[in-house]
Amino acid sequence: MEVSVKKQILERYEKTAAGSLIVDVAARRVADLYENFDKSSPYHRKDLDGDLVSYITDSVREIGKRDFVVRFSIEQPLSEELMDMVRAGMHAFFMYKKELEYIAMKKMVRTSLFLLVTGIVILGVSLRVNHLLALSGPISFPNSFFAEGLTIVAWVSIWEGLATFLLNWAPHLFRTRLFQRIAVASVLFRLSEKREEDES
Repeated sequence: MEVSVKKQILERYEKTAAGSLIVDVAARRVADLYENFDKSSPYHRKDLDGDLVSYITDSVREIGKRDFVVRFSIEQPLSEELMDMVRAGMHAFFMYKKELEYIAMKKMVRTSLFLLVTGIVILGVSLRVNHLLALSGPISFPNSFFAEGLTIVAWVSIWEGLATFLLNWAPHLFRTRLFQRIAVASVLFRLSEKREEDES
């Protein structure tokens, strides 16, 4: 069942002569591929449109490990220079996204290690406190409450550190690899069918 569903998903994509799947993006003009807030920057330095980024990343996630290319169908003829600028912009943008994800992953690992080490230190202190209290004879309620509280805090910190790492490490790594794949993917261009129909 799962294999047939995957096959149906992949059949939605056209293929190149070499068998790579095509992530097809249609736009009226090149400017539509980019965010509008920074009109003065050249295309190779501008941020890609948010909806476009979501579409490409979702498509590549859907494709899985299959080879793919990104193809822009544009209504206006493009010069080689402009196509090279778009390709450079695609590469730079998704490498930037990869770097942000890598930074977030390193921050997550540091946080996990801090919580883990803090928990282990507090656990060591709590064990020492419990040992000293046991040697001192009958334990009063405040002392018992303090010692038990230290133990609970220690285990919560240890668990939080482990959970943060185990739950977030894999998604960060997956997104890092995803952005890397998109950044190095071939980018093709063609004159859109709508433009060809208008001219005919």
